[in-house]
Amino acid sequence: MLLLAGLAGCTAASSAPESAPDFGHVHGLAADPSTGQTYAATHNGVWLLPTGALPDTYLFGVGRSDITSPTQVAGRAQDTMGFTLADPGLLYASGHPDPAEQPELNPPNLGLIASDDGAETWQTISLRGETDFHDLDVATQADGTQIIYGYDATTSTIRRSVDDGRNWTTGAQLELRDLAADTIDPQRLYATTAAGLMESRNGGDSFEPVSDAPALLLVTATGQGGLLGVDTSGQIWTAAAADGVWTGSGRTTGTPEAIGWVPGEPGWLLIADDRGITASNDLGITTVTMVPSSSGAQE
Repeated sequence: MLLLAGLAGCTAASSAPESAPDFGHVHGLAADPSTGQTYAATHNGVWLLPTGALPDTYLFGVGRSDITSPTQVAGRAQDTMGFTLADPGLLYASGHPDPAEQPELNPPNLGLIASDDGAETWQTISLRGETDFHDLDVATQADGTQIIYGYDATTSTIRRSVDDGRNWTTGAQLELRDLAADTIDPQRLYATTAAGLMESRNGGDSFEPVSDAPALLLVTATGQGGLLGVDTSGQIWTAAAADGVWTGSGRTTGTPEAIGWVPGEPGWLLIADDRGITASNDLGITTVTMVPSSSGAQE
Protein backbone atom coordinates (compact mmCIF):
# COMPACT_ATOMS: atom_id res chain seq x y z
CA MET A 1 0.00 0.00 0.00
CA LEU A 2 1.31 3.46 -0.88
CA LEU A 3 2.66 5.56 1.95
CA LEU A 4 1.36 9.06 2.51
CA ALA A 5 4.69 10.70 3.30
CA GLY A 6 4.69 12.60 0.04
CA LEU A 7 1.23 13.96 0.84
CA ALA A 8 1.94 15.18 4.35
CA GLY A 9 0.18 18.42 5.12
CA CYS A 10 -1.68 18.40 1.81
CA THR A 11 -5.20 19.61 1.48
CA ALA A 12 -7.80 17.52 -0.33
CA ALA A 13 -7.51 16.80 -4.03
CA SER A 14 -9.23 19.12 -6.46
CA SER A 15 -12.26 16.83 -6.51
CA ALA A 16 -12.97 17.60 -2.83
CA PRO A 17 -15.27 20.44 -1.73
CA GLU A 18 -13.90 23.76 -0.49
CA SER A 19 -15.35 23.15 2.97
CA ALA A 20 -17.35 20.60 4.92
CA PRO A 21 -21.12 20.43 4.62
CA ASP A 22 -23.30 20.79 7.70
CA PHE A 23 -22.51 17.53 9.46
CA GLY A 24 -23.50 19.03 12.82
CA HIS A 25 -21.36 16.44 14.58
CA VAL A 26 -19.64 13.30 13.28
CA HIS A 27 -20.68 10.30 15.37
CA GLY A 28 -19.03 7.47 13.42
CA LEU A 29 -16.79 6.61 10.45
CA ALA A 30 -16.70 3.35 8.49
CA ALA A 31 -15.69 1.98 5.10
CA ASP A 32 -17.26 -0.95 3.25
CA PRO A 33 -14.65 -3.16 1.52
CA SER A 34 -17.32 -4.71 -0.71
CA THR A 35 -18.21 -1.41 -2.38
CA GLY A 36 -15.41 1.06 -1.70
CA GLN A 37 -17.91 3.42 -0.08
CA THR A 38 -16.76 5.39 2.96
CA TYR A 39 -19.36 6.69 5.40
CA ALA A 40 -19.70 9.43 8.00
CA ALA A 41 -22.61 9.01 10.40
CA THR A 42 -23.53 12.49 11.58
CA HIS A 43 -26.09 14.59 13.41
CA ASN A 44 -27.51 15.40 9.99
CA GLY A 45 -27.68 12.01 8.34
CA VAL A 46 -25.30 9.45 6.83
CA TRP A 47 -22.92 10.87 4.23
CA LEU A 48 -20.82 9.24 1.53
CA LEU A 49 -17.28 10.63 1.57
CA PRO A 50 -14.99 11.32 -1.40
CA THR A 51 -11.91 9.09 -1.53
CA GLY A 52 -10.34 10.59 -4.64
CA ALA A 53 -7.40 11.99 -2.68
CA LEU A 54 -6.43 8.48 -1.51
CA PRO A 55 -4.29 5.95 -3.40
CA ASP A 56 -6.04 3.33 -5.51
CA THR A 57 -4.99 0.65 -3.02
CA TYR A 58 -7.40 1.97 -0.41
CA LEU A 59 -9.93 -0.65 0.74
CA PHE A 60 -8.27 -3.96 -0.12
CA GLY A 61 -7.82 -2.97 -3.75
CA VAL A 62 -11.54 -2.33 -4.27
CA GLY A 63 -10.47 1.20 -5.08
CA ARG A 64 -12.08 4.57 -4.84
CA SER A 65 -15.78 5.22 -5.11
CA ASP A 66 -17.03 7.71 -7.68
CA ILE A 67 -18.16 10.19 -5.01
CA THR A 68 -16.46 13.53 -5.67
CA SER A 69 -18.01 15.53 -2.82
CA PRO A 70 -19.74 14.62 0.46
CA THR A 71 -23.20 13.35 -0.37
CA GLN A 72 -26.05 13.02 2.11
CA VAL A 73 -27.55 9.58 1.49
CA ALA A 74 -31.19 9.75 0.41
CA GLY A 75 -31.39 13.38 1.55
CA ARG A 76 -32.19 12.06 5.02
CA ALA A 77 -31.11 14.10 8.05
CA GLN A 78 -31.67 11.52 10.79
CA ASP A 79 -29.35 11.98 13.77
CA THR A 80 -27.32 8.80 13.27
CA MET A 81 -25.70 8.16 16.64
CA GLY A 82 -24.53 4.56 17.02
CA PHE A 83 -23.16 3.33 13.68
CA THR A 84 -21.14 0.31 12.57
CA LEU A 85 -20.38 -1.84 9.55
CA ALA A 86 -21.50 -5.28 10.75
CA ASP A 87 -20.50 -7.14 7.58
CA PRO A 88 -19.65 -6.03 4.06
CA GLY A 89 -22.92 -4.63 2.77
CA LEU A 90 -24.64 -4.47 6.19
CA LEU A 91 -24.88 -1.36 8.35
CA TYR A 92 -26.35 -1.02 11.84
CA ALA A 93 -27.32 2.32 13.33
CA SER A 94 -29.40 4.07 15.97
CA GLY A 95 -30.26 7.62 17.00
CA HIS A 96 -33.18 9.88 16.18
CA PRO A 97 -35.39 10.29 13.10
CA ASP A 98 -35.16 13.07 10.53
CA PRO A 99 -37.28 15.92 11.96
CA ALA A 100 -38.91 16.33 8.52
CA GLU A 101 -40.21 12.74 8.45
CA GLN A 102 -43.60 13.23 10.11
CA PRO A 103 -42.40 13.58 13.71
CA GLU A 104 -45.88 12.87 15.01
CA LEU A 105 -45.56 9.34 13.56
CA ASN A 106 -41.99 8.69 14.64
CA PRO A 107 -40.87 8.07 18.23
CA PRO A 108 -37.80 10.04 19.29
CA ASN A 109 -35.52 6.99 19.49
CA LEU A 110 -34.81 4.76 16.49
CA GLY A 111 -33.77 1.64 18.43
CA LEU A 112 -31.66 -0.67 16.26
CA ILE A 113 -32.00 -0.15 12.52
CA ALA A 114 -30.22 -1.90 9.66
CA SER A 115 -29.46 -1.16 6.01
CA ASP A 116 -28.24 -3.48 3.26
CA ASP A 117 -28.31 -0.83 0.50
CA GLY A 118 -25.73 1.67 1.66
CA ALA A 119 -28.00 3.65 4.02
CA GLU A 120 -30.53 4.41 1.27
CA THR A 121 -33.23 2.66 3.28
CA TRP A 122 -33.37 1.42 6.87
CA GLN A 123 -35.32 -1.42 8.47
CA THR A 124 -36.27 -1.34 12.15
CA ILE A 125 -34.93 -4.43 13.91
CA SER A 126 -35.90 -3.79 17.54
CA LEU A 127 -36.36 -1.31 20.41
CA ARG A 128 -38.02 1.37 18.28
CA GLY A 129 -39.15 4.20 20.51
CA GLU A 130 -37.28 2.76 23.49
CA THR A 131 -33.54 2.95 22.93
CA ASP A 132 -31.01 5.43 21.65
CA PHE A 133 -27.75 3.53 21.12
CA HIS A 134 -24.92 6.06 21.23
CA ASP A 135 -22.44 3.38 20.19
CA LEU A 136 -22.65 0.04 18.41
CA ASP A 137 -20.10 -2.66 17.59
CA VAL A 138 -20.13 -6.30 16.57
CA ALA A 139 -17.99 -9.32 17.43
CA THR A 140 -17.87 -12.58 15.49
CA GLN A 141 -18.13 -15.85 17.43
CA ALA A 142 -16.43 -19.14 16.61
CA ASP A 143 -19.52 -20.46 14.81
CA GLY A 144 -19.63 -17.40 12.55
CA THR A 145 -22.59 -15.73 14.27
CA GLN A 146 -22.27 -12.25 15.69
CA ILE A 147 -22.81 -10.54 19.00
CA ILE A 148 -24.12 -7.00 18.64
CA TYR A 149 -23.05 -4.70 21.45
CA GLY A 150 -24.77 -1.39 22.08
CA TYR A 151 -24.44 1.42 24.57
CA ASP A 152 -27.98 2.42 25.56
CA ALA A 153 -27.69 6.12 26.35
CA THR A 154 -31.21 6.24 27.76
CA THR A 155 -30.15 4.07 30.71
CA SER A 156 -26.31 4.22 30.50
CA THR A 157 -26.14 0.44 30.11
CA ILE A 158 -24.45 -2.09 27.87
CA ARG A 159 -26.80 -4.29 25.86
CA ARG A 160 -25.95 -7.30 23.72
CA SER A 161 -27.81 -9.41 21.22
CA VAL A 162 -26.89 -12.83 19.82
CA ASP A 163 -29.80 -13.10 17.37
CA ASP A 164 -29.12 -10.24 14.92
CA GLY A 165 -30.58 -7.60 17.18
CA ARG A 166 -34.03 -9.02 17.75
CA ASN A 167 -33.61 -9.68 21.49
CA TRP A 168 -31.27 -8.08 24.01
CA THR A 169 -29.59 -8.87 27.33
CA THR A 170 -28.77 -5.98 29.66
CA GLY A 171 -25.25 -5.80 31.07
CA ALA A 172 -23.28 -3.36 33.19
CA GLN A 173 -24.26 0.23 33.81
CA LEU A 174 -21.52 2.84 33.26
CA GLU A 175 -20.97 6.23 31.69
CA LEU A 176 -18.81 5.84 28.59
CA ARG A 177 -17.67 7.84 25.57
CA ASP A 178 -16.71 5.03 23.18
CA LEU A 179 -17.12 1.27 22.87
CA ALA A 180 -15.07 -1.35 20.98
CA ALA A 181 -15.39 -5.13 20.68
CA ASP A 182 -12.28 -7.30 20.55
CA THR A 183 -11.59 -9.02 17.22
CA ILE A 184 -10.27 -12.23 18.78
CA ASP A 185 -12.40 -12.82 21.87
CA PRO A 186 -16.07 -11.91 21.23
CA GLN A 187 -16.72 -11.70 24.99
CA ARG A 188 -14.08 -9.00 25.41
CA LEU A 189 -15.29 -5.42 25.26
CA TYR A 190 -13.60 -2.06 25.87
CA ALA A 191 -15.06 1.26 27.01
CA THR A 192 -13.53 4.71 27.42
CA THR A 193 -14.70 6.44 30.58
CA ALA A 194 -13.80 9.41 32.78
CA ALA A 195 -12.01 6.90 35.03
CA GLY A 196 -9.89 5.55 32.16
CA LEU A 197 -10.06 2.63 29.76
CA MET A 198 -12.26 -0.19 31.06
CA GLU A 199 -12.39 -3.81 29.94
CA SER A 200 -15.03 -6.52 30.12
CA ARG A 201 -14.25 -10.21 29.62
CA ASN A 202 -17.82 -11.41 30.08
CA GLY A 203 -19.70 -9.74 27.26
CA GLY A 204 -20.29 -6.46 29.06
CA ASP A 205 -21.73 -7.84 32.30
CA SER A 206 -18.97 -6.18 34.32
CA PHE A 207 -15.91 -3.98 33.69
CA GLU A 208 -12.50 -3.52 35.26
CA PRO A 209 -9.88 -0.78 34.71
CA VAL A 210 -7.09 -1.49 32.22
CA SER A 211 -3.86 -0.77 34.07
CA ASP A 212 -1.24 1.44 32.38
CA ALA A 213 -3.56 2.37 29.49
CA PRO A 214 -3.62 6.00 28.31
CA ALA A 215 -6.60 8.14 29.22
CA LEU A 216 -8.40 7.38 25.98
CA LEU A 217 -11.33 9.38 24.68
CA LEU A 218 -11.94 7.14 21.63
CA VAL A 219 -11.01 3.51 21.01
CA THR A 220 -11.36 1.03 18.14
CA ALA A 221 -10.17 -2.50 17.41
CA THR A 222 -7.59 -2.97 14.67
CA GLY A 223 -7.61 -6.75 14.20
CA GLN A 224 -5.78 -9.67 15.84
CA GLY A 225 -6.66 -8.29 19.26
CA GLY A 226 -5.03 -4.93 18.63
CA LEU A 227 -6.41 -1.59 19.81
CA LEU A 228 -6.07 1.99 18.63
CA GLY A 229 -7.17 4.99 20.63
CA VAL A 230 -6.94 8.75 20.94
CA ASP A 231 -6.40 10.28 24.37
CA THR A 232 -7.89 13.50 25.74
CA SER A 233 -4.95 15.54 24.41
CA GLY A 234 -5.26 14.19 20.85
CA GLN A 235 -2.35 11.74 21.05
CA ILE A 236 -2.92 8.56 19.01
CA TRP A 237 -1.95 5.30 20.74
CA THR A 238 -1.77 1.67 19.64
CA ALA A 239 -1.32 -1.62 21.49
CA ALA A 240 -1.13 -5.24 20.35
CA ALA A 241 -3.66 -5.93 23.14
CA ALA A 242 -5.13 -3.88 25.95
CA ASP A 243 -2.81 -5.52 28.47
CA GLY A 244 0.23 -4.91 26.25
CA VAL A 245 2.54 -1.96 25.69
CA TRP A 246 0.96 1.24 24.37
CA THR A 247 2.91 3.16 21.73
CA GLY A 248 2.27 6.75 20.73
CA SER A 249 2.24 7.84 17.09
CA GLY A 250 0.57 10.85 15.44
CA ARG A 251 -1.87 13.36 16.83
CA THR A 252 -5.28 14.71 16.00
CA THR A 253 -5.96 18.43 15.67
CA GLY A 254 -8.21 19.61 18.45
CA THR A 255 -10.62 17.21 20.13
CA PRO A 256 -11.54 14.36 17.77
CA GLU A 257 -15.21 13.58 17.21
CA ALA A 258 -14.84 10.07 15.77
CA ILE A 259 -12.31 7.58 14.45
CA GLY A 260 -12.64 4.51 12.26
CA TRP A 261 -10.28 1.73 11.25
CA VAL A 262 -10.11 0.23 7.75
CA PRO A 263 -8.23 -3.10 7.98
CA GLY A 264 -5.44 -3.85 5.54
CA GLU A 265 -1.69 -3.65 5.23
CA PRO A 266 -0.85 -1.34 6.89
CA GLY A 267 -4.49 -0.28 7.39
CA TRP A 268 -6.12 3.15 7.30
CA LEU A 269 -7.18 5.36 10.19
CA LEU A 270 -10.12 7.68 9.54
CA ILE A 271 -10.30 10.77 11.78
CA ALA A 272 -12.93 13.47 12.25
CA ASP A 273 -11.42 16.45 14.06
CA ASP A 274 -10.77 20.18 13.61
CA ARG A 275 -9.20 19.51 10.19
CA GLY A 276 -12.40 17.93 8.88
CA ILE A 277 -12.24 14.25 7.95
CA THR A 278 -8.81 12.83 7.15
CA ALA A 279 -7.27 9.43 6.45
CA SER A 280 -3.86 8.10 7.41
CA ASN A 281 -2.00 4.86 6.75
CA ASP A 282 0.79 5.62 9.23
CA LEU A 283 -1.26 6.04 12.41
CA GLY A 284 -1.82 9.75 12.07
CA ILE A 285 1.75 10.87 11.46
CA THR A 286 0.74 12.06 7.99
CA THR A 287 -2.79 12.49 6.68
CA VAL A 288 -4.75 13.02 3.49
CA THR A 289 -7.79 15.30 3.67
CA MET A 290 -11.05 13.74 2.51
CA VAL A 291 -13.33 16.58 3.65
CA PRO A 292 -11.82 19.86 4.88
CA SER A 293 -13.35 21.52 7.90
CA SER A 294 -15.63 24.49 7.37
CA SER A 295 -13.17 26.56 9.42
CA GLY A 296 -10.24 25.50 7.24
CA ALA A 297 -8.12 24.17 10.15
CA GLN A 298 -5.01 22.35 8.98
CA GLU A 299 -2.03 20.69 10.59
